[in-house]
Amino acid sequence: MREISDFLRLWLFVFPFLLYFCTVIRKQMELHYGIENLHISNPVVTIGSFDGVHKGHVQVILSLKRVAERLGGQSVIISFEPHPREVLYPQEKHVGLLTTLEEKIGILETLGVGHLIILPFTHSLADLEYTDFVRDLLVGQIGMKGLVIGYDHRFGKNREGTFEKLKTLAASYHFYLEQEEVYEEHKINISSTKIRNALQRGDISCVNEFLGYAYSLRGKVVAGDKIGRGMGFPTANVALDDARKLLPVSGVYAVQVFVGGQRYGGMLNIGTRPTVSRSGETRIEVNIFDFNREIYGEDIRIALLAHIRGERKFENLAELASQLQCDRQEAARLLALQG
Repeated sequence: MREISDFLRLWLFVFPFLLYFCTVIRKQMELHYGIENLHISNPVVTIGSFDGVHKGHVQVILSLKRVAERLGGQSVIISFEPHPREVLYPQEKHVGLLTTLEEKIGILETLGVGHLIILPFTHSLADLEYTDFVRDLLVGQIGMKGLVIGYDHRFGKNREGTFEKLKTLAASYHFYLEQEEVYEEHKINISSTKIRNALQRGDISCVNEFLGYAYSLRGKVVAGDKIGRGMGFPTANVALDDARKLLPVSGVYAVQVFVGGQRYGGMLNIGTRPTVSRSGETRIEVNIFDFNREIYGEDIRIALLAHIRGERKFENLAELASQLQCDRQEAARLLALQG
C-alpha cells in the first residue's frame, strides 16, 4: 500500500478551498444541452469526453481560456452524453465513468469555463466526417473562432480529424487552431485509461495525483442489514447516483465522508462481503468515525484517500470484527497524516 505523499496531502487540503474561491469569483458557466439557438460571442472551442477532468484536461482548459481571452471570445467545451464508448462498443460489460455528468459539470464550472455544450452521442454523430463536423456544426452552427485540442485528440468518423488535417480546415474557414503538448506527471502522460487502471489495482495515491483531487463516490444512504452495527461498526450503505460510476478494486479504504454539510473521517468497504453474504452483490458501506445519527435518504459523498487491504473471507464474525478494528486504526492513522 502506498501512503499519501506530502504533496497530495497538501493538495487535498487546499483543493476544497480553491474550489470555493473559484466559485465565488467566477462568472457562472452557461450549460447548453444541444446547439439549438446558441448565441455565443466569438466562441473558442475544445472537444472531448473529459472523463475525470484530470490534470491533462485542466492543461487544455487553461489554454482554452487563455486563447479565448486573447481572441476576445468566450471559452466553450463540447462534451458528450452518454460516453462515446457506451454507444460505439455496446458489447463492453461496463465502461465505468470516472466522473458522472453532474460531477463533470461541477468541476468544469469551478475551472471558470464560459460555456459547456452537452451533445447527445449517437451513431449518426459518430459517423459524421470530421470535415462536415467542423464546417456544419462548429463553424456553421456554433460560429467557432478558435479551436484548442489535446496532443492526441482526433474526432469525426474513424477519428480521422487529426491536427494536420485540421490545419487545412482552419485556413479555409478562418479559425485559430492550437494543439497542446502532452501533460506528464513523473514522466508519465496522464490519461483517463491510466486512472481507470490505477483504480482497478487499488492505487488510490496514483489516482488522486493524476486527477488533482480525491476520487469520490456520491449517492444516497439506503437501508442495510445492520450486520456491521451488531459488531460495533455501524455502516451507511450507499446507492450510487449513477450506476455507471467506476468502482475501485474491492477492499477497505481510508476515506473522508461529506454528509449534511460536514466532513468526517471513515473507512469504506467495497465488495461482495463473502463472510456474511453469498449473494455476490457488490455493496458500498462506509463506517463514519465519531458519528451517531440516522441519515437514511440523505446525500453522501465519499472521498477515497488510501487503499488499506483487499477483500477476503473470514472464518467467523469475531475474526471479521477483529480485522475491522485493525482497519479502523490504520484508517485513523492515514487520516491523521494528512491533518
